Amino acid sequence: MLQTIKRFLELIRPIRWRILAGTITALGSALTALAIPQVLQRLVESFRLSPSTTVVFTAAALVLGLGLLEAGLLWIRRLFSAGPATGLERDMRVELFSYLQRLPVGFHDAWGSGQLLSRAMSDIGQIRRWVAFGLIMWITSTLTTVVGVALLAFANPLLALVFLCGMLPLGYLAYSFVATFQHLSRLAQDQAGDLATTVEQSVQGIRVLKAFGRGGHALEGFLEQADELRSTEIRKATATARFDAGVILLPGLTLGVCLFLGLHFVASGSMNVGELAGFFATAAIVEGPVRMIGMLFGQAIGMKTALDRVDEVLDAPVTITDPDSPRELSTPRGEVELRDVSFHYPDARGGQVGLLSGVNLHIRPGETMALVGVTGSGKSTLLELIPRLYDVTAGAVLIDGVDVRDMRLSDLRSMISVAFEDATLFSDTVRRNVLLGAPWPCAADGTPLPEAEGRAKLEESLKLALATADANFAYDLPQGLDTPIGEEGMSLSGGQRQRLALARAIAAAPSVLLLDDPLSALDTKTEERVTESLRRVLEKTTTLIVAHRTSTVSLADRVAVLDEGRIVAVGTHDELMHTSERYRFIMANLQEEAANNRNINEYAREGEQ
Repeated sequence: MLQTIKRFLELIRPIRWRILAGTITALGSALTALAIPQVLQRLVESFRLSPSTTVVFTAAALVLGLGLLEAGLLWIRRLFSAGPATGLERDMRVELFSYLQRLPVGFHDAWGSGQLLSRAMSDIGQIRRWVAFGLIMWITSTLTTVVGVALLAFANPLLALVFLCGMLPLGYLAYSFVATFQHLSRLAQDQAGDLATTVEQSVQGIRVLKAFGRGGHALEGFLEQADELRSTEIRKATATARFDAGVILLPGLTLGVCLFLGLHFVASGSMNVGELAGFFATAAIVEGPVRMIGMLFGQAIGMKTALDRVDEVLDAPVTITDPDSPRELSTPRGEVELRDVSFHYPDARGGQVGLLSGVNLHIRPGETMALVGVTGSGKSTLLELIPRLYDVTAGAVLIDGVDVRDMRLSDLRSMISVAFEDATLFSDTVRRNVLLGAPWPCAADGTPLPEAEGRAKLEESLKLALATADANFAYDLPQGLDTPIGEEGMSLSGGQRQRLALARAIAAAPSVLLLDDPLSALDTKTEERVTESLRRVLEKTTTLIVAHRTSTVSLADRVAVLDEGRIVAVGTHDELMHTSERYRFIMANLQEEAANNRNINEYAREGEQ
């Protein structure tokens, strides 16, 4: 709890003066409301002694003036608090999003996207509501109760004591409520995150669900999760209802007892009617903040839970960072070397053999090397070690003789471009997707080009990349290169998405190009055209290609064989066919898979006809 309070105070530090001003104005509004019963008391006493319209109009004017002042202060309070709170909400979302970009890929492998989404949206929104309303009203309600009880004691100490004794059990109710509601609040927010993950996965995989007719099954799973969340929310509502019932019942019973005693005091002459009226008017005003404290307890617990959930992400360690003294490459040549590289995933069991173990590989500048191996041998993982999507657990990855861990991440990744097997596109236009990693055009001396010339350079780069990847289809889309391609590019075919991803990698003009089976979704004829184009593009670029097809292997100058976590052979295709039994076995499997894929494609085309 103390850690959460400390974190919250650090969070609101930039806007503390605006929050303080909002609290002062809210407190002024509450004190103004407490002044109204005092005016009513004087009105009753004065009217009882000397009935006249002047007394009534004077008191009415005072009450009206105090009411307007109270309303004005409430309006000012919102001006002070609403703007800074929404600004804080924006800054928290930006901070969280920025931190998510810095966290390693291993973190994202372990977290559901819905959990991150619920933290970025609903949890931060809940924190904003507490800052803008809950915190100020909690302070105001507490001080209003204290001042109100003091006024009651001044009016009649005995009745004030009775009123206070009736309020004391609320402390126990609040304590038990906090213990229950805190657990349920965290459970509900976690379940909401899981539900958001299910929705996102179902939307992204809607084609698979429809193709396999599993929409009903997905709905059953969703209903189960929704029912669990509903049950938790009902338990939360039940706990809140019990607490609210106590908060309403105790003050009501207490006021009933006070009324009985007050009438007795008036009858005995120890208290006049004006004092009794003022007492009950003040008690009625104090009762509102007392009841609100119960609701604010729930909000405070929800805010604490939300802040803890956000901190879970912000406290996650960033394990892949820039070095303290980074080294720079003035003119990258693109030489890549892996020295005794070993790697295992963070969730690997103790004693388990690493996925890669003692890998040694040297790729010369401008060379194209294919990496082959059976499924699950670690080919894709090896590619991800070069741009430091993961860090090696032993050994080193070097570019031009410099350990990649000694470079700035921005410098390293500006030299490298990657096309993954699973082509990931963004909900944007073709143009923006392809030029995602392309450097902004500059003159030879590094100064930015004029806007018109810069736009022309970008257009030239785009056309080159698209033509290289045989993606001329993009120009035939409804709005050409500015056509939105939908979420994850699902409005395109698999082959089109893959070609755009390949075009994006080429448009970045990298020194080192990493391709993870970039042609797997293409038909034979398109593959031949793309392969021919790639030969021209890769002529001067250092390239490492994960190959699952014999046609992809043909692009390479040399081939490396990855088997049981090690590089067991390196050479040209012809050399390895003569010297490596393992390579011949892998190539035979690749040819069999390619033949099966061709038969499937031909069968599908015949079915369409």
